[in-house]
Amino acid sequence: MSTVTDTPAKTAAPTAAELAEVSTESLAALLVAKERPPRPSALAASLAFGWRAMLKIKHVPEQLFDVTAFPIMLVLMYTYLFGGAIAGSVDAYVQFVLPGILVMSIVMITMYTGVAINTDITKGVFDRFRTLPIWRPAPMVGYLLGDVLRYLMASAVMITVGLLIGFRPDGGVVGVLAGVALLLVFSFAFSWIWTMFGLLLRTEKSVMGVSMMVIFPLTFLSNVFVDPKTMPGWLQAFVNNSPISHLATAVRELMAGNWPADEIAWSLGWAAVLLLVFGPVTMRLYNRK
Repeated sequence: MSTVTDTPAKTAAPTAAELAEVSTESLAALLVAKERPPRPSALAASLAFGWRAMLKIKHVPEQLFDVTAFPIMLVLMYTYLFGGAIAGSVDAYVQFVLPGILVMSIVMITMYTGVAINTDITKGVFDRFRTLPIWRPAPMVGYLLGDVLRYLMASAVMITVGLLIGFRPDGGVVGVLAGVALLLVFSFAFSWIWTMFGLLLRTEKSVMGVSMMVIFPLTFLSNVFVDPKTMPGWLQAFVNNSPISHLATAVRELMAGNWPADEIAWSLGWAAVLLLVFGPVTMRLYNRK
């Protein structure tokens, strides 16, 4: 007896004639869509890059140290070390110093915008962004919008700690929210300075070094910690006209329940100047980088 085994038939290889039937036009018809998807708007593109910045915080939560532990350390250290010597008591000094430290802390962490941009440039990520059909400033604005979340977190942490150690804003919730909103507007504009340095300098350490050289004198030579009336006359002239002094006074008065129109106008004016000066410079560097 013989056994017949069924075997599957082998598929014949395509012939040269069959391959020749595929033309460039037919491939283009398959690969290129008939209708292009619409370009994202400037707002949509900026929000997408802002969401990217927030996802980086999610995957690297250690970078939140500067918006949690650092503000708490500043509030406790300055309040309990200098409260009795400057104001006579901790309770009296915290009413004055906490809004000032809030301003100083938020302004200081704006430098991380430039550091993050410089890191992406070093890794080549920005070269990919420039090839995308999107609004040109979207990556920059997205970074700044993402950092607004960091500013909000730092503000919430500091105000919570302040309330626990005796800070009582007479302006209530409305005054506190108004002060924080003004601070966020100024910080958004102030961050454009560090975006410029992030594009201009070669390493992230250079960006951090230059930013600290600017921020430390600017924040300490202000009315954040003490009343300028105790300073020499030549120093008062600088401190009273410092943008940080105007901002700290405006935030302090808003949280106290007042409406300092002059200081608010000065703070918004400085924010507009910073944005109008450093925004175009940053975009020019970005387009030429």
